[in-house]
Amino acid sequence: MANFVLVHGAWHGGWCWQRVQLPLARAGHRVHAVTLTGVGERAHLLSPAITLETHIADVAGAIEAEELHDVVLAVHSYAGMIGTALADRMGRRLRHLVYVDAVVPQPGESWGSTHAPATREARIAGAAASDDYSLAVPDPAAYGLQGADLDWTRRRLTAHPGHTYEAMLDFDPVRVAAVPRTFVSCTAPALPTIDPIRPRVADPGFWNGAWRAGAGARVVELATGHDPMISLPAELEQILLGCA
Repeated sequence: MANFVLVHGAWHGGWCWQRVQLPLARAGHRVHAVTLTGVGERAHLLSPAITLETHIADVAGAIEAEELHDVVLAVHSYAGMIGTALADRMGRRLRHLVYVDAVVPQPGESWGSTHAPATREARIAGAAASDDYSLAVPDPAAYGLQGADLDWTRRRLTAHPGHTYEAMLDFDPVRVAAVPRTFVSCTAPALPTIDPIRPRVADPGFWNGAWRAGAGARVVELATGHDPMISLPAELEQILLGCA
């Protein structure tokens, strides 16, 4: 039996993992799909007070409360910031860290650091113009979703706490690299805001060589869009099982 903790990206909620979570649970594994404060079924808690540290505490608290060890931690998109922080701060609790088409930052970077200037400026301006300093829901068609999957996702996305966007994360890459890592690269279509991350995880010199060192890292490609837990769940499930 493995312990899986699944963490969604921005605008999503724990709901997005249903098609992966249920088969993993039926196979006898413990599976926890965390919903971050202010989104999903916790959207009623949205406020300007929510920061990256709030979301790090959400996931750390779930691991602590469930007394989980040897965790396979899968983090999607924005939640790459959270996974990196947890590998740095509580890496001994992790068996494997899976970046699912996710941000893999340099020390001192924020979620928005690698985004195009126009994207970054638009998001910051949009948050400032909102009543609760939130990032407006994007069109999930950009994730390559179609038909019923697109409608299902569009109904559920919620505004995201804006102060998570520019929050910088300091961490020790060597400590993070002590946890085995897998990057799941979703390429059909590739999401532009994740494109700057793909060369990083292929670069032996990333994190001054720590990315390829330590416990090791690999890249797995999926020919699907940015939400593989929705569009290609069986394939993503197999990757997660292989990390356990």
